Amino acid sequence: MVVEILSAVVVAGGAWLAASVRVVKQYERGLIFRFGRVRSRVQGPGLTLLVPFADRLQKVNMQIVTMPVPAQDGITRDNVTVRVDAVVYFKVIDPVVAAVNVQDYRAAVGQVAQTSLRSIIGKSDLDDLLSNRERLNQGLELMIDSPALDWGIHIDRVEIKDVALPEAMKRSMSRQAEAERERRARVISADGELQASYKLAQAAATMADTPSALQLRLLETVVQVSSEKNSTLVLPFPIELLRFLDSHTAKPDAPAKVEQTAQPQAVEAKPEAEAPETKTEANGHGAPAQRSPGDAGAPRSPGDAGLLPTSD
Repeated sequence: MVVEILSAVVVAGGAWLAASVRVVKQYERGLIFRFGRVRSRVQGPGLTLLVPFADRLQKVNMQIVTMPVPAQDGITRDNVTVRVDAVVYFKVIDPVVAAVNVQDYRAAVGQVAQTSLRSIIGKSDLDDLLSNRERLNQGLELMIDSPALDWGIHIDRVEIKDVALPEAMKRSMSRQAEAERERRARVISADGELQASYKLAQAAATMADTPSALQLRLLETVVQVSSEKNSTLVLPFPIELLRFLDSHTAKPDAPAKVEQTAQPQAVEAKPEAEAPETKTEANGHGAPAQRSPGDAGAPRSPGDAGLLPTSD
């Protein structure tokens, strides 16, 4: 009989211990609800004793929770349709408030993150979403952290993961980037040409003072051309030699032009030399000029015979 009583006591004690002893892990905190009322004392990690049938233990995870925010479609301030997704890092700082003030703090934080992400998309430009994400992340963190503090939640950080653009916008941006890179390449090439022109001007001035430097440069150019196993060898011809030959070459065209211009004058003066001379007689009257047979039928006038009227 005594053995049976002892065994019953042992079984009852074991059942009581099983019902009253709980283990709280290092990253957890325990909340004791006694007859539905939460106790202010938070149970730390280790063994926790409960009053059977009166206390109920609720464990709250104190680790940082990583929650992905589903991609949200929105229109930016400059009327561009985008699809943005993000990730939120948060943790519980007050387990009593997180367990009492909100039913499911994970779902609450997720919904606030989605609405805040939509709001930040509408307030930002496309360039800010692509290049100024740090400022947007800070603004999004403040928007989510404001209501989360009333739930005993601290938002550690918020990061925008990806910004999906329409295909037409991607092509436009790629053309813009290509044009910008081409402009930079042209500017750099022009700057290089300008600097090279300055150096070439200095080199030309130096070679002008020392003509032997130009000859050495020509020989170096010949060596560079012949070193590439070419079957054709190009020899530069000095331009100064061509100028020297041109300046000392006689010009035969000038005397011929002088003779051609002098010949018409001689031809024009010849008829005047062949004109018939009139002989003046002693009485002062000129002798009549001899007429040719071809002049027989021509009318005669007093002037044709060379006769002058007299006073007789």
